[in-house]
Amino acid sequence: MRIHIDPDELGAGRFYRVLTSVVVPRPIAWVSTVSADGVANLAPHSFFTVSCVDPPMVQFTSHGKKDSLRNAVATGEFVVNLAPEPLFEQINATATNFPPDLDEFAEVGVTPEPSTVVAPPRVAESPVALECRLHQAVELGDSTIVIGNVVHAAIAEHVVEGDMQEGALPTIDKLRPLARLGRNQWSTIGDVLAINRIAYDDWTEGKR
Repeated sequence: MRIHIDPDELGAGRFYRVLTSVVVPRPIAWVSTVSADGVANLAPHSFFTVSCVDPPMVQFTSHGKKDSLRNAVATGEFVVNLAPEPLFEQINATATNFPPDLDEFAEVGVTPEPSTVVAPPRVAESPVALECRLHQAVELGDSTIVIGNVVHAAIAEHVVEGDMQEGALPTIDKLRPLARLGRNQWSTIGDVLAINRIAYDDWTEGKR
């Protein structure tokens, strides 16, 4: 037996809660921006993913006209900071609807760090920051997809094993990223499964 839901009949608000309960876990873009007046802003966005490989692009979705969206469009720049488990309470606090003239870095007690290429500051305590220039803002209904070209990546040395120039990568156990679930629930990494992709030739060989 299944429960069948018509989004139009249920209504956007209630169906939104259904969507966020089943599209899980969702990585968090902890987006830092600066307003046209120079006020820093920091907010988490859990509708977040990679948009393109070459050139590298990432995207987050603003549900409504939030400060992150307004600032990114006004200045053409933003930074996606990784949301790590040790900063759980601060990340959640930056979702508070602070007035636009308040600096969330100062309000929640995290450290702004100058970015390398763009004007918005990075979160010093976050192990990864992707500095972005706005590529496009796409309006869809009551939401806007903000797509940015990644022009610089700043990664803390302690989350990387080996030399990145030789192919080393950050490790998940050191990054410790948070993810959003439904309701007011969040998740940590938990169990990590590893499996190799199967080449088609190997797949057909195994069928013989």
